[in-house]
Order: sequence, then structure tokens, then C-alpha cells
Amino acid sequence: MTRRRPINRSQRSLRRPARERYAVRKVGFDSDGTRARGSLYLPDRTDTAPVVVMAPGLGAERSFGYPAVAERFAEAGYAAFLFDYRHHGESDGHPRRLVSPSKQLADYDAAIDRVRRIDGVDAGRIAVWGHSLSGGHALVTAADRGDVRAVVAIAPYTDGRVFLRTRPAGYVARATVSGARDALAGVRDRLRRRLPGGTGAEARGSGRARQVPIVGDADRLAVITEPGTRRAYLDLVDRNSEWENATPARCLLDLVRYRPVERLEDVDVDAFVFVPESDRILPSGRMTAAVDELDRATVVRAPADHFSVLAGDFEEAVAYQLAFLNRAVGKPERSR
Repeated sequence: MTRRRPINRSQRSLRRPARERYAVRKVGFDSDGTRARGSLYLPDRTDTAPVVVMAPGLGAERSFGYPAVAERFAEAGYAAFLFDYRHHGESDGHPRRLVSPSKQLADYDAAIDRVRRIDGVDAGRIAVWGHSLSGGHALVTAADRGDVRAVVAIAPYTDGRVFLRTRPAGYVARATVSGARDALAGVRDRLRRRLPGGTGAEARGSGRARQVPIVGDADRLAVITEPGTRRAYLDLVDRNSEWENATPARCLLDLVRYRPVERLEDVDVDAFVFVPESDRILPSGRMTAAVDELDRATVVRAPADHFSVLAGDFEEAVAYQLAFLNRAVGKPERSR
């Protein structure tokens, strides 16, 4: 039995399944003309496995603790397709690390379409999975598509207005100004690319994007500023990643406008929502109130925080997820 060395600080104590229990291969796909890439985890001794389509949280890459979840799914007999959004990780797209809910929702759609064409995967048993911002995306994707069997949302982002209300007035003012300036710069870059001789302007424009940290201390203008969250986030970063703690500031405006809660009543599949009671980023009470709009929801509140579901509270969280998937999607049958 072999074990992988941990690739981030927060998961060093996690049990990792033996590599002979699953195989991993890279799979690429196009999303609105941009090449995105992911990793497909295929369980051993399963002819046609149900599949979970997964994407990382806000500003993250797929290597940031998420492989541990995909490995456990594969060990249990599920295929898992874990992909990087456009602008992130191994996927193409400029400016780098752009957080765009509309683009990321389109990437989920493209990833599901790609998975449906993969041999060894049961296209009739697809679940979508997300954590944090991607938890909101997973819920919206389930509302939009008729070929999704179930949805798993871990500490989901449900309402940009709630996200805004938790910030002080000074933060809101600085975020609005910085976001608007970067958005205008993005418009100028797009216009330059349309002019004759504009080839290559996209790459040059990405360097001019007004950046803000993805996670920072409370006295800085960052997307995530709650006390203690900076260290918890950075401890999930893959030590081999070239990731930088920065994103174009225009995402601050997009996040405030993004309201998955408005689509929850359209989710007509079984849903599992894990609500960390000590979440310092997304208030657990507001999260619970939002998911009350789901007709077929299993909601679990547990003493965890936003990032500990991938670290110290991983075992409890993943056990709940597997129990739900076994019921909602159907427990995988292994071939002999």
C-alpha cells in the first residue's frame, strides 16, 4: 500500500486511499472557446461508475485539498471529475485568477457535457459538488440542468447581499472603487483586442489588471478578510503550485451581484448541504435560512468552519457526503 506525501500543510494527517484503489488521468475540455483541464479519478473494479463533477472554491486551484475528497469518492466506487475553472490552475484564460461566477457556471456546464462522453462513466448518474463559491455554483447548475441526479454543497455561497452586509462601510467603499476601476480597465483591454493590430493585447492587459488579495488580514482590501481565515486558506495551497494570492478587483462587484439563493426553488433534485456552525466567512444562520428554499434537501449543521471541512473536520464531512451520495445517486456496484 502506498501513500502520497501531503501537498499542503492542513491535510498532513488525513488518510489517503491506496493508489491501487483508483486511477487518475487528465481530461481537457473547451468552455466558450477556452481550454479547461481537470483530473478524472476512476475507481478500480467498477465497469460503469456514477460520477461526481467537482470544482474548487473561491480563487482556488483544484490541487488545494480537493484531491483528498475525489480520492475518497473513487475509493467508494464513484468516478470524480475535478477541474480547474478558466483563468485558474492548469486551465487557460487571461487575466489569471479571475473570479467570474457567470464564466464558472459555464465551465460547470462544459465539464458535465465532457463527462457524459467519457467511457466508464454512467451518464445517467451525475452529481455536482462544490465548496464555498463553488457550492453556490453547484446549486445553480442543478437548477439549470435536467441531467443532474444530485448536488452536494459544502459551506455554499448563497447570497452576495449577505456577503456584502458582513463587511464594514469602509471596506464596501474601497471595494466599489477598486472593482469599478478594474472593470473599466477590462473593458478597455477588450476594445483594444478588437482593433487592428490588437493581437496579444489580452496577455498584456492581464498585467494591468488592478489586483486585490484573495485572502488577507482584516485591515487590507481582500476578498476574504475574516480573522483566522488567511492562514487556514494558505495552509490548503499545494506546495508545488505557482498560485499567487491575487485576483482582478472586478470580482468584488461580480460577487455582490451573484445570488444563488434566487435559484434554489428551481432545484428539483436531492441536495446535501453541509453548514459549518463556526463559519467566519459565510454566516451559518443565513446559510441555513437560504437552503430552506430547497424542497429535497438534507442539511447537516456541524461544529466546523469554512476550511476545516477540508482539514481537521474532513472525516466527518466526507462521511456525510458519501452516505448522501449512496442514497441519492445509488451505491456503486463493483465488478468482480
